[in-house]
Amino acid sequence: MMQTQFHEWHVARGGRMVDFAGWSMPVQYTSIIDEHQAVRERVGLFDISHMGRIEFRGRDAVPFLDTLLTNSVAALAPGQVRYSLMCREDGGILDDVLVYRLQAGLDVAPTHLLVVNASNREKIVAWIEARRGDLDVEVDDRTFAWSMLALQGPLACGLFARYGTPDPAPHKYYTAWLADTPRGRVIASRTGYTGEDGIELMIPREIGEGVLDDLWKLGAGHGLAACGLGCRDTLRLEAAMPLYGHELSEQIDPLTAGLGFAVKLDKGDFVGAAALRRIAERGPDRVRVGLTLAGRRIAREHSHILAGDRQIGEVTSGTFSPTLQKSIAMGYVEPGFTAAGTAALADIRGKTEAAIITALPFYKRSRKD
Repeated sequence: MMQTQFHEWHVARGGRMVDFAGWSMPVQYTSIIDEHQAVRERVGLFDISHMGRIEFRGRDAVPFLDTLLTNSVAALAPGQVRYSLMCREDGGILDDVLVYRLQAGLDVAPTHLLVVNASNREKIVAWIEARRGDLDVEVDDRTFAWSMLALQGPLACGLFARYGTPDPAPHKYYTAWLADTPRGRVIASRTGYTGEDGIELMIPREIGEGVLDDLWKLGAGHGLAACGLGCRDTLRLEAAMPLYGHELSEQIDPLTAGLGFAVKLDKGDFVGAAALRRIAERGPDRVRVGLTLAGRRIAREHSHILAGDRQIGEVTSGTFSPTLQKSIAMGYVEPGFTAAGTAALADIRGKTEAAIITALPFYKRSRKD
């Protein structure tokens, strides 16, 4: 398995390491519930160095990216970050990504960055290279040159403000900037995958361990918790953030997944645009919804969703919500069963559990930005 540069740090603090997309990553340190609550109430620190980071430079970077992504890259102003999808010709999702518009980088001057899922990095790099042709665009996979950390929770921005400059607070959600730390310059963005406020840091590998140690020591008096993949999953599910391999796949298109906000069908041609226009005209044949179960049993992936004796859909992710103290799930159902409050049943290992269709997200923080 591949290891991030923080592997020994995780092990020294009791991280239970698991294989995740070919990387040795901590699933938890103490308990998933404790780490989950630390993020909701205070601040958690995540190693997300396994995520792919791909850099773009050159005159044709913007038009090239606009042919690959569903969202508009040309419309991005310097410092903006947008969620987007990369699709096949039939509209199936190859990956969901964040695209960054930068003015300058760490040791080079890229114009854009893509952050992609760890499980899809090699596939996406190959997809990009196969379509680059003779365009004036340089593409560099910086995944192993940089590390990446996330501070997530209501105290996250305040904690970083005690360490680096500028203060993240004035920066709006989904923006990025160059930040200076005592160890050197990093790329900071007000983004995350927990439903909480926070920032994510792309850090040159040579200063990564120093930055991590500094933040850990600084956070000791502010309830900073080391957090693993386990609570990252419960947090994102409460916030109804789709996960590739569960809510998203090459067999699911962005419109079916409820991600139409990230699909700009009028921006010009891009891979999958024709198929997505056809889906938009006829409507999707299934819809992503939330489920709240009556009891505490968990409806896991592939559990059937029923209306009476008839299957109307399937669960893609399920957990017991530490914040809401309820069993929740996401899944896909037929279009006629999407209204919030609709009664349903979840088939959990052959026994049914009463459930209701629930508006997404299950949890939404109060936002001041």
